[in-house]
Amino acid sequence: MSISHAPPDPVSDISGISNSDPSAETVDDDLSTATRSGGEPDLVPIVPASARRARVPRWLRRTSGPLVLLALWQLLSSTGTLSADILAAPGTIAGVGRDLLADGSLTSAMGVSLQRVAVGMLIGTLVGTSLALISGLFRVGEDLVDASVQMLRTVPFVGLIPLFIIWFGIGEAPKVAIITLGVSFPLYLNVYAGIRGVDSQLIEAGESLGLSRWGLVRHVILPGALPGAMTGLRYSLGIAWLALVFAEQINADSGIGFLMVQARDFLRTDVIVVCLIVYAFLGLIADFIVRTLERLLLQWRPTFTGR
Repeated sequence: MSISHAPPDPVSDISGISNSDPSAETVDDDLSTATRSGGEPDLVPIVPASARRARVPRWLRRTSGPLVLLALWQLLSSTGTLSADILAAPGTIAGVGRDLLADGSLTSAMGVSLQRVAVGMLIGTLVGTSLALISGLFRVGEDLVDASVQMLRTVPFVGLIPLFIIWFGIGEAPKVAIITLGVSFPLYLNVYAGIRGVDSQLIEAGESLGLSRWGLVRHVILPGALPGAMTGLRYSLGIAWLALVFAEQINADSGIGFLMVQARDFLRTDVIVVCLIVYAFLGLIADFIVRTLERLLLQWRPTFTGR
């Protein structure tokens, strides 16, 4: 008894593939079909979600949150929900800031505060980076330096203000010393961690290429520690502005902190908020400068920028 086999129907095979083949579904997901006037299908690519998000300017997305908070603040102040004695309205604060700029008091205070932060940052960067290099590059340096630094960094630098006043008086020296102390420890920790975090295989590769000890430090260790140093610098800038707020409460007769002390005595919440906004913008500008420097110095390092 013989069984005859019918030849496969090409039409049914094609329809079976279109109905069950997962690869065909993948193609259909990636491409949309449009029909021309002559009936011929035309494949049109679907725009990815990331490209659709890119149509909205990034600066608009980043500023939308603060603008919403500002509008809510103004709404609460206008309806009387937020009393002016507690927090002045944004319009009032803008007018006070304009008056302070017009009479030159805010500009002068900003100049004095920037000078204090700049001097403290410079000294703190030199001290913190030098100690980190000594401790990170040499085992003897680590034994001599690291334990002392780890012990001192646990002491709140704000608690040393009375001692600094006794040592340095009430002039500029204690203010700069507080900023220097606050800046030194974050830089030390990040630079030290960056040095010790360099891959040992890179060190071995440099030695196999005949690099001397100084060549290893210059071409392998320091570039490898640079990302950590940039992170420490950004963190130190935040600590510097925080230390400045405390430093300018020490019998100051100039600076943004001096304006805040005067406003506190006269219960001027509008002036206090203006000074806080100035602190925030100065810190934001300083962070932008460091991020720009980071992009220039770390072009060789690919990083994830978000999706």
